[in-house]
Amino acid sequence: MFFNPHVVKGDFGTAGGVILALYGIVATWQTANFGRVYAAYMGIFIVMALLWAWKADGFKPDRYDIIGALIALVGACIIVYAPRGH
Repeated sequence: MFFNPHVVKGDFGTAGGVILALYGIVATWQTANFGRVYAAYMGIFIVMALLWAWKADGFKPDRYDIIGALIALVGACIIVYAPRGH
């Protein structure tokens, strides 16, 4: 197992929550279209969450988890990189 909560001391849940909240605030400061930036972030976040669960928690993603993550990533790429008329 990659992460053993019994070995590491501290309140990582609180620290993680604060970091996540700060990251959410920083994302709103983007000069690009916020909706598109957020879509790209969420596509990557879903993939990284599955990878973290697999490596750190021993969760084995099944084919539907992988397909769903790929759909989210492809969807984010379409939103961000689709040609637009302006």
